[in-house]
This record gives sequence, structure tokens and C-alpha cells, in this order.
Amino acid sequence: MTHASNTHDGRLVLSKDGLPGWLDPVAHAAETVKPPQLSRFLPPANGEGRQSAVLILFGEGERGPELLLMERASSLRSHAGQPSFPGGALDPEDGDPKADGPLRAALREAEEETGLDPSGVQLFGVLPRLYIPVSGFVVTPVLGWWRVPSPVDVVDPNETARVFTVPVADLTDPGNRATAIHPSGHRGPAFLVESALVWGFTAGIIDRLLHFAGWERPWDRDKQVPLDWRA
Repeated sequence: MTHASNTHDGRLVLSKDGLPGWLDPVAHAAETVKPPQLSRFLPPANGEGRQSAVLILFGEGERGPELLLMERASSLRSHAGQPSFPGGALDPEDGDPKADGPLRAALREAEEETGLDPSGVQLFGVLPRLYIPVSGFVVTPVLGWWRVPSPVDVVDPNETARVFTVPVADLTDPGNRATAIHPSGHRGPAFLVESALVWGFTAGIIDRLLHFAGWERPWDRDKQVPLDWRA
């Protein structure tokens, strides 16, 4: 069961009870941000797209607030080798995509991919649904507070190359920020952290969260990195 997030009938609900004060601006952003403020890629109006969810999990480590990320296996068909939030498509057992289905999917996928113990996670917000055109996923970003941390690591090496946390201080460090240039010419925010290049959908979400939480620091948007960057 998810801490502070279950009703008597088993539905998952969001709760801000007992969140650390530093998460207040994130919770506020989740309640006020509009879809176009997060991305220009929004779900198709006709309802098409595969429903999915990701878990944006904030914890506290030795260097303060941090985020849980994973690196997808290089053998996967889509988004191979990319750092990402834990997550994936909704399964039938997750329930209604318009109710608590995305919450269940985010926790289930995080457990399957990283070994995370969902009972230590408090879900406190969701961001507007977004769209990933290359894979056709309609993604609900689910925000969580890692109230009781549990060990995490690669569960299935065929899906995940590694699991790691990134201090928020490193994500806000201007020296770790750049603009990634896709071969198609698309430009987007990127983070050079933990020997990884975080780009694409995941970097876009982090970039907007830092901005709307008031944590963003001025950085050199003319600094460019290719997608094959390695530390």
C-alpha cells in the first residue's frame, strides 16, 4: 500500500500531508501549470495514443533533495540507452486511465524496473498529460515523495542498464546544463549528470519543474551537446 495515499476502498489518492517544505513549490506547480507550459507535444484531440505514466520521485540523499532516474537498456526498440523516469504503459489491472490508473501504473512500473518499495512512496501530485510522438505514448507524470527510502537497483538488465539518483543541486548547476541537438534538428534542454546525458522528454519535464518551482538558475543556452555525448 502507498503511504498516505489509499482510501478505504483501495483507490489511490494524492496527499500532501507531511511533505517537506522544500517540495511545496513543486506541489504548487503541479496544481497550477497548464499543458502548453510543459510541452508543445500534447495528447491528440481524438483520444489516440497509448496511455502510460512515469514516476517523478523526489527523495533526500546525502547532498539534499534528489530525483530517481534510470537508464534504459541499449537493446530496447524505443528510447534505447536513454536516461528516464521509471514508468511505462498502463496495464488492464491498473484500472481506469481517467481515475487512479496512472498512479498505479507509475508505482508498478517503478517497482518492476528499480525494485522500489511502493509502500515508502507518498504520491502528492500529477502534471498534465503529455505526448511522445515518436512512440505514441500519452504520458501522465506522477509526482512522489520518497518518504521511506528503499534499496533500488536494476531488476531486469534486458530493460534497464542502471538505476541512479541525481541531486537537485546538480540539475540546477548551470555548468551541468546544455542544449541537446537531435539529428532531426530538434533542440531541447539537457543535463550532464552522473556520467549521463539526460535529454528528450525526461529533460524537458525536469527543465520545466525547475523553472516553475523557482529553482532554475541562469544557464548558457548556447552551449550545445550532441546526443552521443559521453562523460
